Amino acid sequence: MSQPETKFTSPASLAVDAVLVLAFFLFIYTLVSPHVPSNDPRMIRLWGVLCSACMSGVFWLCIQMFRVVLRAQLADRQK
Repeated sequence: MSQPETKFTSPASLAVDAVLVLAFFLFIYTLVSPHVPSNDPRMIRLWGVLCSACMSGVFWLCIQMFRVVLRAQLADRQK
């Protein structure tokens, strides 16, 4: 018999992830933008946003991997 598929994401978990990623993006942007080697404010904004977006994508992947590992560990503990 196959087990019924359950959804692992909920609107609440997606909202929490979105808030965490947005907060991380803003934090990294404030750290990175002063280190852009340019005097042009548009270039500083551009490269600060691009770097922060890349780092935020990695952070999002880390959140998802953490949830999967935590779910697997809790399932193993219940067996």
